[in-house]
Amino acid sequence: MSVSMSEPSKPPAQDTRGVAQDINWDDFRDHLATADQYGNRRWLYPKKPSGQWHYRRAWFAAALITIMFAGPWIRIHGNPLLMINILERRFSILGQIFWPQDTVIFAVAMLVFITGIIIFTTAFGRLWCGWACPQTVMMEMVFRKIEYVIEGDAHEQRALDAAPWSARKVLQKSLKQAVFLGLSFIVGNTLLAYIIGSEKLLAIQFDDPRNHLVGLTFMVLFTLLFYAIFARFREQACTFICPYGRFQSAMLDENSMVVAYDHERGEKRASLNREQSHEHRAAAGLGDCVACRQCVAVCPTGIDIRNGTQMECVNCTACIDACDTIMDKVGRPRGLVRFASLNNIERGEHQRFTPRMKLYAGILAALIALFLFLVFTRAEVGITLLRAPGALFQQTAGGKIQNLYTMKLINKTSRDLPVELKLDNVRGTVRLMGAGPFIVPKENLAQTSVLIELDPAVLTGNSTKLKLGVYANDKLLETVTTGFVGPRK
Repeated sequence: MSVSMSEPSKPPAQDTRGVAQDINWDDFRDHLATADQYGNRRWLYPKKPSGQWHYRRAWFAAALITIMFAGPWIRIHGNPLLMINILERRFSILGQIFWPQDTVIFAVAMLVFITGIIIFTTAFGRLWCGWACPQTVMMEMVFRKIEYVIEGDAHEQRALDAAPWSARKVLQKSLKQAVFLGLSFIVGNTLLAYIIGSEKLLAIQFDDPRNHLVGLTFMVLFTLLFYAIFARFREQACTFICPYGRFQSAMLDENSMVVAYDHERGEKRASLNREQSHEHRAAAGLGDCVACRQCVAVCPTGIDIRNGTQMECVNCTACIDACDTIMDKVGRPRGLVRFASLNNIERGEHQRFTPRMKLYAGILAALIALFLFLVFTRAEVGITLLRAPGALFQQTAGGKIQNLYTMKLINKTSRDLPVELKLDNVRGTVRLMGAGPFIVPKENLAQTSVLIELDPAVLTGNSTKLKLGVYANDKLLETVTTGFVGPRK
């Protein structure tokens, strides 16, 4: 077992990474599972999980890990599958490049994400944390499994930590920390690839480090950050740092499906007496829980699921597998610990789609529709056309009126665009300054001056509204409006 929870008169003081200390858990809500009553860290030794839920979770985690590490190298139309380059304010989602000018799309995407979390949590509790959160997936399915291989199961790890230092202990601890550091380097570099792109990451790795001091610094910092999370913080990243566990209580209700202990069936708890039949246990007022504490032994956050829904529970299902194994051994039905809602346990109701879930789902559907509309109707270029600062209108020898403008144009596509401007609402001429055609490089910004010349007869006053079309290869990409200043009539 990973944690002892008996009730001595006074917990013995000891090293924070030694054998788990005993705590009075009758008032468990006043204590953290990873700290004793004196505030010392209680190092957890979760038992190696196994069972059908763990098997499903392992396959799901393998798929997520594959996607995570392959993501920066996958290209769609030459663009990364996902890149969030905050430094250059350049983002790629599913191969589409987004720029700061697409702020509305990002805002709607964030609303979709937050609303999705609310709906998911309302229906399924903290299932995201145990099954899809990158920190949990990497910790439980990669780093923890490596720890089992090097140091053994929970009782072997506990014995190793309590043992005096020896050559074997130094070798095991050094090997584990070296592997953890190496994996943290890989994870940190993967995160950096999502930020700056895989090409720049390779340049940093194979070029002279002095040419990439900023990137190299981030690489080292990310490595140390992930090493600290997986080697030291572990479950505390979920219970102390991540805010999700704290605000999920505002979204759960009696119909939310969570990993739950069936107290109607399990209480009163009592150790198993082989000579006592189930009928005798029932007659004595005893439930199916045999107080084996295996659900506590496998919990990666150190809680007792029998105490009810708790902030630390990440719905990893390890306790379900552990309890089902014990129920099989004692000849009782599985499901004493299972995915269930409070109403399912206390009233026998099936999971239902509540009005609150319907409301959230309606909002989410509307936001998704708006997001897709904005993405698919997004212009291929972003253009800003302003009159040149301090410039007045000019009158030519032929009597025409000229205005000088400054144009900034962002090419959001993955191809070079030969751009030209045409007046849509009045007759006149538009000239882009510079030699040759004005070509905007792919995924880049270009700037030039624009000279617009109009006949005084088309002017409607000292300021005339102009509408210009932005064309590339005779295809209209965007329409922009501006003002044209002329002499007062």
